[in-house]
Amino acid sequence: MKRIMMFVLLLGVAVTTWAGDKEDVAAAAVKWTQVFTDDNPDPIMALYAKDGVLWGTLSPTRRDTPAALREYFVNAFKALPGHKVTFGDQHIRVYGNTAINTGYYTFSFMKDGKPATLPARYSFTYVKTGGQWLIVDHHSSAVPPAPAKK
Repeated sequence: MKRIMMFVLLLGVAVTTWAGDKEDVAAAAVKWTQVFTDDNPDPIMALYAKDGVLWGTLSPTRRDTPAALREYFVNAFKALPGHKVTFGDQHIRVYGNTAINTGYYTFSFMKDGKPATLPARYSFTYVKTGGQWLIVDHHSSAVPPAPAKK
């Protein structure tokens, strides 16, 4: 029995070791999507570094203090009732304790009682602090319409 328990313990350590930084950054993005669906800004704020910066999709203003980031999410949650987000293609690069996740996501919400979507592109820059990937820079902008064909 002790051998089985030791094997299970070692297997758990091996699995943890096999998961790399790219997978951890991808998991941080999944966590962001999960807490984004709440109408509570506090869980999402925990994913940002204290000096984190946000250029949000719904605001022309750079948010570079915890209070300003929190205000952004409070207002965004009000502006997008029933909000959800789905990540599309992600391109994750890791440079030591810094990582960048670039791609696109789609916000879905209710507008005038009807389902609506807002496709956007994003860049999250993370710094690994105390074993956790925290967002230090987040840029998001709506995907522009395709150019008109001539």
